Amino acid sequence: MCGRYTFYTSEEYREMNRVVRMIEEKYGKGSCPSGDIYPDNRVPILVGQGQKIDADLLAWGFPRWDGKGLIINARSETAAEKKTFAYPLKSKRCIIPSTGFYEWKKQETGKGKDKYYFTLPGKNSVYMAGLFNAYEDQLRFVILTTGANASMAPIHHRMPLILENHELKDWLFDDQFAAGRVLKASPLLESRFLEA
Repeated sequence: MCGRYTFYTSEEYREMNRVVRMIEEKYGKGSCPSGDIYPDNRVPILVGQGQKIDADLLAWGFPRWDGKGLIINARSETAAEKKTFAYPLKSKRCIIPSTGFYEWKKQETGKGKDKYYFTLPGKNSVYMAGLFNAYEDQLRFVILTTGANASMAPIHHRMPLILENHELKDWLFDDQFAAGRVLKASPLLESRFLEA
């Protein structure tokens, strides 16, 4: 599960600042949000345009069929079998650029949750695989999740499907690569406990 992530744009986040520049060329200065990202926020994602990676602003979450709330994640292992996700998986894949994401672990007492922040070791960018589609003339996306690897399992049983930098173009443009990638594990992460 991924219910909140970060998109920081201070000077040390060079990869994120490239995304900001692409967004501001389209929408104007100050149009790109930064900081904590929540469901339904309109945020930067990467999409394929021709044979080039481009950035756009999309809202996070597909509307539920009953109109109550949003679907923010999709299980990568079963996305091809689900009506809501099968078409986007074939032709509307995207990448969610971030600087990390949060996850919460229930305390043993059952009275609260501990908050953790996850990043890739030695990197200041985390690229999550996603799907997008149009809903009432608005483009929206979901984050694909997969089973937790050894770095995530002590905190939660699910995690985002994380792409390495060398996989980004293939995820957007190579259908065969994407079909196989949804079944593979994400790279190991490092976590930091955050005080409540």
